[in-house]
Amino acid sequence: MSNGTVYAAGGILWRLSGGRLRVLVVHRKTHNDISFPKGKVKPGEILAETAAREVWEESGVRAAVGPPVGICRYRLPGGRKKVVHYWAMRAKERAVRESTFAPNREIDAVEWLSAEAALKRLSYAFDIEILEAFLGQFEDGARATFPIVAQRHGAAMSRSEWGRADRLRPLTDRGAAQARALAGELRAFGVRKIVSSTATRCVETVAPLSAALKRPIAATDDISQDAWEDGLDDIARIVDKRVDAGKGAVICSHGPVLPGILERIALATRESSAARFTEHAGLRTGAFVVAHVSKHEPERRLVAVESHAPLV
Repeated sequence: MSNGTVYAAGGILWRLSGGRLRVLVVHRKTHNDISFPKGKVKPGEILAETAAREVWEESGVRAAVGPPVGICRYRLPGGRKKVVHYWAMRAKERAVRESTFAPNREIDAVEWLSAEAALKRLSYAFDIEILEAFLGQFEDGARATFPIVAQRHGAAMSRSEWGRADRLRPLTDRGAAQARALAGELRAFGVRKIVSSTATRCVETVAPLSAALKRPIAATDDISQDAWEDGLDDIARIVDKRVDAGKGAVICSHGPVLPGILERIALATRESSAARFTEHAGLRTGAFVVAHVSKHEPERRLVAVESHAPLV
C-alpha cells in the first residue's frame, strides 16, 4: 500500500432502537463536519482490522466487522488519492451502554441518527453513497450476520526439508509471524469458535488466536490433508455444524482441502452462484476467506464473501 495513495477504513455502526434503525455519526471538530468513524491504516493491520479499531477509538463502541459495504475514493487537498473501505458493524446494546467515548480534540460528539436524518446531515456525498449502499443491504435482509472463516495455514517448512511425517511439519518463522498477525485480524471479525486440522502447521496457525480469545482449538482429522487425500474427510459435517450454530468460527485447513470447504459453505448457505467462492479458492499460505452469513433468516443465507492476503 504505497504509491502515495492514503488507505483508510471505517464502519457503518448500526443498531435497532425501538424497532427502528439507527446509525452512528461523528462530529469532527477539526473539520467541522459530520461523517462516519474512519481512519488510516497502521503498519501491520489489514483494512478490516483498521475499521474495527477506528470505530472503537472514535465512537467508544466495540463491535465486530460485518459485511463489506463499499469503497470511497476521493482526492485530498494536497492532491493525493484517498481510498476508504467500509464495513457494516452491528452495535450490541451492552457495547453501547459501555461506550468509552469522551469528547476530544478530533471528535467532539457522536450521535445515533435515523437513516433519514443521517442522509440529510452527512457532510459528504461519498458518505451518503456508502449509507445508501448499506441501506440496500439492510433492506435486502443483511442485518445480523456471523462469519465463517476458511483459513489456510501459515507458511510451513517444505517437505524436502522435513524428514518426518507430513502432518508434523511446523511453521517457519514467517508462518509464526503470520499466525501472530492473524490473532488480531480474525478477532476483528468476531470469531469465537476455532476448528483446525490436526496437522501441526494448522494448529500452530490458530494457536495465537486461541490464546488471545482464551478459547480451545477443536482439532479434527476430518479436515486434514491426509484424510482428504485418502477420501476419509468429513468436510460437510464440520462446515454444516458451524453454519447451523450461527456463531463466528474459523476453520483452518490446507490448500487442497479449502476448495471443498468453500464449496460446502456455499451449499450450506443456499448460495446458487459458485462463482462467488471460486475466485477465493486459491489461497496463499496465511490467507483467509470470510463468508458473512445471515443470522436471522429461516434458512442461513450468504450475504457477502471477502478474502484477505497475509501481510507478512
